[in-house]
Amino acid sequence: MNGHSREGLAIVRLANFVTPASGGLRTALDELGRGYLAAGHEPVLIVPGAEPGDVMTPQGRVITLPGPVLPGSGGYRVLADRPRLRALLEELRPDRLEVSDRTTLRWTGEWARRARVPAVMVSHETADGVLRTWGVPRALAGRTADRLNVRSAHAYARVVCTTEWAEREFIRIGVRNVVRAPLGVDLLRRHPGLRSRALRARYLRGEDVLLLLGSRLSVEKRPGRALDALAALRRQGVRAALVVAGDGPLRARLEARARAERLPAEFLGHIRDRARLARLQASADLCVAPGPAETFGLSALEALACGTPVVASLGSALPEVIGGAGLAAADTGDAFAAALRELLARPEAERRAAARARAGLFGWDRSVAAFLAAHDAPERRGALEARR
Repeated sequence: MNGHSREGLAIVRLANFVTPASGGLRTALDELGRGYLAAGHEPVLIVPGAEPGDVMTPQGRVITLPGPVLPGSGGYRVLADRPRLRALLEELRPDRLEVSDRTTLRWTGEWARRARVPAVMVSHETADGVLRTWGVPRALAGRTADRLNVRSAHAYARVVCTTEWAEREFIRIGVRNVVRAPLGVDLLRRHPGLRSRALRARYLRGEDVLLLLGSRLSVEKRPGRALDALAALRRQGVRAALVVAGDGPLRARLEARARAERLPAEFLGHIRDRARLARLQASADLCVAPGPAETFGLSALEALACGTPVVASLGSALPEVIGGAGLAAADTGDAFAAALRELLARPEAERRAAARARAGLFGWDRSVAAFLAAHDAPERRGALEARR
């Protein structure tokens, strides 16, 4: 406890690449913070932003430090001022440290070791997968990832992976301090009953099948694959339309392509209102998740909770997450279109029930418990009951 008289543990969390328009990472940070707080601990989240800030929120204290925009990232900022961040960590005197960035923040693992603070690094993506999506040859990406992962594993007491798929790149190099903790989904706010006939009609515009892409529109997410699949379906006589919830550096290019090819695709940008997004996820017929480097896929899991099956990249972790409630496809438009048609051939009630049942295995309570176990931070039952 580092000499503190706190009732719970001070769990300081650091994260880069978080913006107001972020999707999965922001959701995970928020839900985990709420869970830590409910379990009787004191979460503090430190993120970069345009201006400094320090506020209390439902997920605990959130501190914003000014950080520069990473060029070419579409607005992502990083915690680049090491002296300022180091001084803040020393002021906060955490009992536990949780870091959601294995690159620019890896130095915090050494700081934690010197300060005798147990620290975990959360692997939100596979290093070799991200490198390959940026065009690095497979062999070079693998060697580079291995070197990076050895250093990351050495820097932290534990590495947390959200799927067995994500864990493999550490296991293959003999890392022994890896633990698994799945992410989750809000099963109360995401459910099939949100399906709206009016919303479907609005986005279908006379077509028959509504596809949804919920993703950041950046190169590593491969959002163009959704347009590839839409074009392939329409060539095959399937009257499909696509709605895109998400923003990013590729948006203008994707919109231009959809116009040029006369594809019925509507781009909504980032949807901040979670209730609105949930209605959209429930109203779609199928969700497309083409990112080949995804290690979990919160957007896809949210779609499942809303009763919407998912077609995911065969190269990602999503096949492990979606199970029989969806299909995996090779990274081509034709392969995605074939998988979408196969799902459409299943009775609607059956496929939607299977999606919801699969999502039921991933409540946030299970996720919070697994992350707290990685921290050796027990849930304080008295505090938990008092907050209910």
